[in-house]
Amino acid sequence: MTSTITRQDPRYSLLRRGKNARWPATDADSVSRIEIVATADDVAPALQSIVAAGLRPTVRSGGHCYEDFVANNPNGVILDVSMLNHTSAAPDGKSGFQVGAGAVLGVAYAELYKKYNVTMPGGSCYSVAAGGHVSGGGYGVLSRKFGLVTDWLTAVDICTVEANGKVVKRHVDAKHDADLFRACRGAGGSSFGVITNFYFETLPPAPHELASAGVSFPWDTMTEEKFIKIVKTYGDYFETRGKDKDTWGLFTFMGLTHKSAGGIGVSATFHDAGPTVEDLSIPNEFLDRFVACGGAEAVANPPMVAHRPDRRGRPQLPPCTAGKHSFNRRDWYSATVDQGSGSGVGNTRGKYKSCYMRKNFTTEEAKRLYKHLTRESTTDMSGLICAVDSYGGATNVAERVSDTSVPQRDSIMKLQYQSYWSDPAEDADKVKFLDEMYTDVYSANVDAVHAGTPYPNEFYEGCYINYPDVDMMRYPFWSEVYYGKGDLYGFLQGVKKKYDPNNIFHNAMSIRPKA
Repeated sequence: MTSTITRQDPRYSLLRRGKNARWPATDADSVSRIEIVATADDVAPALQSIVAAGLRPTVRSGGHCYEDFVANNPNGVILDVSMLNHTSAAPDGKSGFQVGAGAVLGVAYAELYKKYNVTMPGGSCYSVAAGGHVSGGGYGVLSRKFGLVTDWLTAVDICTVEANGKVVKRHVDAKHDADLFRACRGAGGSSFGVITNFYFETLPPAPHELASAGVSFPWDTMTEEKFIKIVKTYGDYFETRGKDKDTWGLFTFMGLTHKSAGGIGVSATFHDAGPTVEDLSIPNEFLDRFVACGGAEAVANPPMVAHRPDRRGRPQLPPCTAGKHSFNRRDWYSATVDQGSGSGVGNTRGKYKSCYMRKNFTTEEAKRLYKHLTRESTTDMSGLICAVDSYGGATNVAERVSDTSVPQRDSIMKLQYQSYWSDPAEDADKVKFLDEMYTDVYSANVDAVHAGTPYPNEFYEGCYINYPDVDMMRYPFWSEVYYGKGDLYGFLQGVKKKYDPNNIFHNAMSIRPKA
């Protein structure tokens, strides 16, 4: 059964929107209707009717797209797969697990744990749905230990559109449409078709217990020298000690806020293979490094979610505890479900950018971060944060470059620049401020041709496609920033031409068909 929501339906004004209140930008940019499918079998006929009518389909699973790729679709149709939210054993005698494209991560984690005592090493934002998350790579607090979610993916159900306009249902894996399967493992979820199900032959065991603690540094006692020391202390750990396999159970977060937001937080979450976390020497070793930075303050224990905006759109820094280090112990199940799964449409406006880092912050890079995090603005910048996640470990398996579409396999940190606000009148100022900051920071260690971007070099591995940023489209080399300097993007262009020859699935940053 498919529910059709038209402009005359009272639900339309809400369901035409996603989580980012910036989209649709105007009423004229809105879709003509929303088609909400109830089952995977509903997708092909719904898609066929959209294509036959000559309309553009955009696909929504969780509604978290950072840019206007879904909601801005003038008189087109949103094909909503959020009701495909099942998490179960694989059907029809297949082994392993099936996760629907609409399954939100928090619910999927809970069901996988309760039913099978396994988990996906996915994101910490629990209202994100699997559809975009998995197809764009998918990483989170367990990825240093277990790798990316897409590394565990063994098959996908997807509907594509042939040159004659006919919709085809496909079950793709390493032996059937293997090129399309590889493209679905990290290239992003908006270029090839409509994914309905993900399959995992195996999944990693769910941890039994987590330990978490941290430190914070208030802005009112911050100096440039101290700031540089803090960020370089953080980066040095993952450039050196953090590469050792015994540290892969450690996930850390550093929140570099604007000075108007109060302070800088550094948190650590640790788990190992045992029923309890008995040995805390590794997270203690990490947090002890910050004692020498001076001025650390103790605050409350951190939740699992590190950088989710609050109701006012301001990012919530992970609260932390200091001093040997008052670790909070939580079982894995409680930690993954206490945050809730969330399902509402957002009223927060946001802009995002990203960077994979292969090395520690340089002094000049840290200085530029400090300059922008302390500069004044015509609007309130307390919603600005550079979120620095630990990376590396099991994500950096070089062999996965050839069977997935995630080329970044040599990074130690992953950054997400975020800005949140609520007033539409501030859009231009907020976007401009973040762009100026980002462009300046990534002109410090990048050659003149590629300045303003974390172009792949000895310091960086580009950007994360699941954190799309249309500003990158002003650079003719944008595809290298997201897909590397090798032949991956050319391969993806070939897949695009083969399985979506009419470019039915497109947006500002989708894969371009090969000429």
